[in-house]
Amino acid sequence: FIHGGSWASGDPADYGFVARNIAAQGYVVVLAGYRLGKAGRYPGMLEDTAADIGWVYRNIARYGGDPERLVISGHSAGAYNAVQAVLDPQWLAAAGVPRDAIRGVIGLSGPYDFYPFDTDSTRAAFGSAGAGPDSQPVNTVTPGAPPMLLITSSADTVVRPYNTENLAAKLREVGAPVEAENYEGLSHENVVMALSKPFRGKAPVLDRSVRFLDRAM
Repeated sequence: FIHGGSWASGDPADYGFVARNIAAQGYVVVLAGYRLGKAGRYPGMLEDTAADIGWVYRNIARYGGDPERLVISGHSAGAYNAVQAVLDPQWLAAAGVPRDAIRGVIGLSGPYDFYPFDTDSTRAAFGSAGAGPDSQPVNTVTPGAPPMLLITSSADTVVRPYNTENLAAKLREVGAPVEAENYEGLSHENVVMALSKPFRGKAPVLDRSVRFLDRAM
């Protein structure tokens, strides 16, 4: 699981609730980090995410996991990292991870279609590094992409639902398996917080994610 924070902030340690609640369903969970701010400008955040996936692939058996059955997940900026690191083949190749080891991707409130860069966070993380349209997940979709669960929310004013809708449409165009959910009334933060016990009643994000995991494995 890869945290969000506009590629400028966030700490994996703050997402223990994600690990606890997914692990309780029988899965081994890794909370991954990446360089932030100027140090992590594109493609730095993807280099780090690929390195995280590579570490998991080579080491997770020591913790009871199966390196050939991995699901990559993230929220917000972390969902971008997760999706793009899997869709653009250069990243898994650089990490030495075969694509068929990735059984699925779960993207929560992710930005997947935001070029040209028109916000402070995207200009800082992408525009300042000269990134172009090939930085966008909607432009790196190819046949053979692993199954994806993409969750958004109607009241998200930080990452608009069209990001999920556009990526899901592109995946369907090439015959890639994708499930998309748009939960009514949730804020950007509510989507990931619904994985915690206090906020679970806001939307069935945890149950939906676990059902996807069970099928993907």
